[in-house]
Amino acid sequence: MKKWRCTVCGYVHTGNELPDKCPVCGADKSLFEEIEAKVEPVTVEEQDKKQDETPADTASGNESPAGEIPDDETLESDKSRIYNTIVSQLLKHHAHPISVHFPNGVLPMSVLFIFLAVAFEMKDLEITGFYTLIFVVFTLPFVLFTGYLEWKNKYGGHLTKIFLTKIICAIIVTGAAVCAVLWRFADPKVMDVYSPDRWTYVLLCLTMLGAAIVAGMIGGKLVFKD
Repeated sequence: MKKWRCTVCGYVHTGNELPDKCPVCGADKSLFEEIEAKVEPVTVEEQDKKQDETPADTASGNESPAGEIPDDETLESDKSRIYNTIVSQLLKHHAHPISVHFPNGVLPMSVLFIFLAVAFEMKDLEITGFYTLIFVVFTLPFVLFTGYLEWKNKYGGHLTKIFLTKIICAIIVTGAAVCAVLWRFADPKVMDVYSPDRWTYVLLCLTMLGAAIVAGMIGGKLVFKD
């Protein structure tokens, strides 16, 4: 029985015939490679190590001889090497899976507090929910940046349905979170009992939470290959 590995997400398929698409990431069957019978399948750790490698790991030194002033090309090369080193370290130490736990852990609590505050007129919960939402907004740029790096380097930047859905969810979460915070700043009484927009505000927060849940489920599928 032949074995095939998806070169995008690492899923291993057993069978003489290839599936039309990868059941995990949706990559086309042309992106599968056959695993030789005498070669052990690449482990998750080995795959991550291989994918974590960047040109920074093998870049040659660009130091200028003593006494010479580096030209613009050398400076640009140094900046590129530093950037590649940073990217390599972020991928190596799994910065995205770690960082995404911060907004994903706080966001449900924030939305719950906002919902309870509007439903039961609890001002203290409303304030708590608002400030925790601000924390979410501050963490999102790093989460989005590391997620982009992982998508480009670990998954080859392939825009299959599953990755497109995850990107759309990330945009929804970010946009909704920023809008909710700015709305609350512009109208501090938006969640008061007499505000006509209070349930619209709650709906915005629930939409944000739903998108975050879908993105998290996709991330879990890519990690656990099921």
